[in-house]
Amino acid sequence: MNVEKQKRIPENLKKKQERDARLAEEQKKHESEQTQKDQQNAQYYLEHGKAHWESFQTQQKNLVDRKRAAKANNEVFVDDESKFLLVVRIKGINKVAPKERKILQLLRLRQIHNAVLVKNNKAVMNMLRRVEAYVTYGFPSHQTIRALIYKRGYGKINRQRIPLANNQVVEAGLGKVGIKCVEDLINEIWTFGAHFKEANNFLWPFKMNSPRGGLVSKRHQFLDNRGDQGPRDVYINELIAQML
Repeated sequence: MNVEKQKRIPENLKKKQERDARLAEEQKKHESEQTQKDQQNAQYYLEHGKAHWESFQTQQKNLVDRKRAAKANNEVFVDDESKFLLVVRIKGINKVAPKERKILQLLRLRQIHNAVLVKNNKAVMNMLRRVEAYVTYGFPSHQTIRALIYKRGYGKINRQRIPLANNQVVEAGLGKVGIKCVEDLINEIWTFGAHFKEANNFLWPFKMNSPRGGLVSKRHQFLDNRGDQGPRDVYINELIAQML
């Protein structure tokens, strides 16, 4: 009789074992499907990554050729202005006026050293001018965008912050608009593609480190050569390199 009691398993423990076995089987099946999907998409990732890089190299070569042609003809070459900006918050929340605080929230700059990509248009520029005392911004390079996404990139899926550990995360968030891997995402951002808005909204604001060596002065304008506030054109890339 005592042996039978010892062998008897409580009902709640039995249910837990069955549930754990079922979840383990589902997880194993999911991992198997993901591995199979990775193998099927490996060629796609390789081909599209190569195509995007060759397209960028061609674009840079054409830019150099146009600059050389202008110089040969004694002309001034002015490149097209970037259609998007990289904005970095350099000040905290202390003594921020209500309107400026709201603008920073709309720009998704809720914390110090957060960085976001925004469209370069009149409406955004008016907002940036109101909060210049708290941010600095400029035109990011292709290398900067790649470094940000690969090193600091997180996606937004179901309102959760998910690291871009593999291409499945990108496909889960942006597959419906044809963006299936990280290289597609970088290309869509850099070229300001038709789905730039969706791609940018998918990216969580980049959480950066304090810049190595510190900032010069948060109270003065960068254009005065003695501060860090406001526009800094292509020199934003130097700041990001110090904050990665």
